[in-house]
Amino acid sequence: MSRPLNEIKKGFILENPVFRLMLGTCPSLALTSSASNAIGMGLAATAVLICSNLVISLLRKLIPVKVRIPAYITIIAGFVSVVQLIVKAYLPALDASLGIYLPLITVNCIILGRAEAFAAKNTPFISVCDGLDMGIGFTAALLIMGSIRELIGAGTLFGNTVFPESFAISIFVLPAGGFFVYGLLIALTNLLAEKAGKKPITSLGCKGCPSKAFCKKAECDGGDEK
Repeated sequence: MSRPLNEIKKGFILENPVFRLMLGTCPSLALTSSASNAIGMGLAATAVLICSNLVISLLRKLIPVKVRIPAYITIIAGFVSVVQLIVKAYLPALDASLGIYLPLITVNCIILGRAEAFAAKNTPFISVCDGLDMGIGFTAALLIMGSIRELIGAGTLFGNTVFPESFAISIFVLPAGGFFVYGLLIALTNLLAEKAGKKPITSLGCKGCPSKAFCKKAECDGGDEK
């Protein structure tokens, strides 16, 4: 049981998909002007991650290598359609807030990346744990960003007034504020990961990359920095 537990806990800080792997930055910046939008997108992506990882892992030996990416996208798109229909039916306000970003989960690089790097190479149970783990990390990242931006930028949290709007710094709900908060949280996450013994990710080869164990390039490079 040690490996599944490790898969569940790694995505919050050490391999957080937003703050450490720098994936899914588009919805992370576009939908975090409020905490409710952030948690809605995070939960939708988590559901798709878990389901797609499970199915791709079950079919990993049946999908031809040459068509694996189109096959993964087709599987992911099916689950995205289901989630979108459920949100439209039961949470129309959230569907209107998420807009085009909800169907764009289909090409979210977090989901496609975990399908290629993990689910296609591991058993269904471990793949589900990985999907849950990355989904929790993604949701937590969006929720933290959304809460900070909404609180400072509008004086509210989940739509509830915390302090008068006259004290709010409105730039935090604008794109510039999103980039500023995102940069600070990346720095903080890297600091916490480094204190936990995980070196910062670099662009100099494979050393230090949290996905090195699942990456074919690491095997070609010998896993060392160039």
